Amino acid sequence: MGLLDRWRKSTPGGGTSRTGPPGRRNRRRARRTEPVVNEASLREVLREDPNDATAFTTLAEVVRTRAALAREEDADGTPDPDEVRRAADNAEWALAEEMAQSPQAWRPLLVLGRLSLADDRDAALRRLGIAAERDGSGTGLAAALGILREAGMNDEALSLGVGHWRPREHDLEAGRHLVAAAIDAGRLSEARRHLKALGMHPDSARVDSLRAELERQIARAAR
Repeated sequence: MGLLDRWRKSTPGGGTSRTGPPGRRNRRRARRTEPVVNEASLREVLREDPNDATAFTTLAEVVRTRAALAREEDADGTPDPDEVRRAADNAEWALAEEMAQSPQAWRPLLVLGRLSLADDRDAALRRLGIAAERDGSGTGLAAALGILREAGMNDEALSLGVGHWRPREHDLEAGRHLVAAAIDAGRLSEARRHLKALGMHPDSARVDSLRAELERQIARAAR
């Protein structure tokens, strides 16, 4: 839940005051929700490491909230929620595009991929693939697979995972997403193959726990 959503949830009537003219209400709302963060410091952190999860998430929330508030202030009457969301998405896109200029960046590419899935599927898949290639830990691959699964694109998730997954080295979450994508796609024999490969990971305790969970999912899907 973003800053704007949290403010609305905590304010009676969905966050809109019932007193005062609209312009004054909007200015009051902006003052109440403008996040108090050192934006310059966050940008400096991201210039050093564009994949810093805390800095990127915090700054993305700041720019999204600011853009959403600005769009609401500009609206003539009740703002269109889709336009507010698009304004927030555009602000996050601009931030991700800026940070993606680094050849080491993969987290910003995940954002660009997620935001472009609906409008340009091929470009989105390329961005997610590059993100997976750039992150040797497998965290980027796991996130990319999660984005595709959330969009209902399980076949695309399987293609991406098969092309990049290294079971011995990558975060176990990448393997979990790959097995789950195969289950959701109804490709149970493939799910079993990926589950077997997951056993190559050196963290045997976590593998055992994850295997038990995924085996139950496969069994349910096979009924």
